[in-house]
Amino acid sequence: RRHLVLTEFFGIQLCIATRRAEQMAKPGLAHAGAGLLMERLHQSLPFPLTGAQSRAIAEIRADLESLRPMNRLLHGAVGAGKTLVALSAMLLTVEAGFQAALMAPTQILAEQHYLNFERLCTPLGIRVALRTGNRREESGPLPLFDPDVWQKAVVSGDPNRPARPVEGEPDIIIGTHALLYGESELPRLGLAVVDEQHKFGVLQRAKLRDQGQLPDMLVMTATPIPRTLTMSLYGDLDVSVLDELPKGRGKIITGLRDSSKLPDAVKFLSEQLDAGRQAYIVYPLIDASEKMESKAAAAEFEKWKTLLAPKTCALLHGRILPEEKDAIMERFRKNEVHALIATTVIEVGIDVANANLMLIENA
Repeated sequence: RRHLVLTEFFGIQLCIATRRAEQMAKPGLAHAGAGLLMERLHQSLPFPLTGAQSRAIAEIRADLESLRPMNRLLHGAVGAGKTLVALSAMLLTVEAGFQAALMAPTQILAEQHYLNFERLCTPLGIRVALRTGNRREESGPLPLFDPDVWQKAVVSGDPNRPARPVEGEPDIIIGTHALLYGESELPRLGLAVVDEQHKFGVLQRAKLRDQGQLPDMLVMTATPIPRTLTMSLYGDLDVSVLDELPKGRGKIITGLRDSSKLPDAVKFLSEQLDAGRQAYIVYPLIDASEKMESKAAAAEFEKWKTLLAPKTCALLHGRILPEEKDAIMERFRKNEVHALIATTVIEVGIDVANANLMLIENA
């Protein structure tokens, strides 16, 4: 049995090593500008970067400057600042005359990235666009940035280096799986970033990469994978780890309770809501199922409205229309909704600072 296991693992390693060697042998392009845009972004932030963020940016920058295609995994806990590292890499790429794309697994997360990126990039003159199955938004045409800076950034003897971007064509595109389908709008794709990498298949990541001429690839995840397993299963990836959290981050306390303790949980929840906090209440299913005994969000919603009255509750799941979803999330962000009863559609990276409590049923 041990021999069979060894043979199997050796086979996997051989495949990964072959894939990496083939990847390295492909002729790539350098996708890094001078770093002036990135410096301006960092100077505009109200906080300093952590040492781990600076180190990860330096590793990614070295990859972007090299002629071999980057294939890197950025791994860090929730709140470690992966998105800022990715945006820094995207600005280096844009400054070199290429486009950058970020693909997220859910519409809510893609829209959140879009709003954050637009806020940070508009002062820099960078055009950000959103592509999801239901929405397509463009920021207005902006000058990219100072033409002299542009000229200095792209002066190179490389005949493959692209010309200055066409006015109106976005520099950074944020989207869901919608980026993979329909007409390609990423002819100059220089960097493809995949958020929540474990949510996408190998072929999906490959399809995004195929949109440009051998773009660099950065995949991000907070799902903790032991280092040895990472090296085994992702042997074709270089790994950057964000092992520091920004100062002032609170400690996350996780408690497990038997369902008989629900009244105590409701009491605790009510006290927190009365203190001005907001909460997520998460269910595995939308509707009750005969096949599974799990509780369902839609079925339990009325119960929570009664339990938490007079506080406001709202229901959110994948079958709600996009416009309604947006409206519900906006009300939640504005603290007009105090408890959000939801399915795992909210599971990844949703950013509402005041919602610091989550009750997960059928965990």
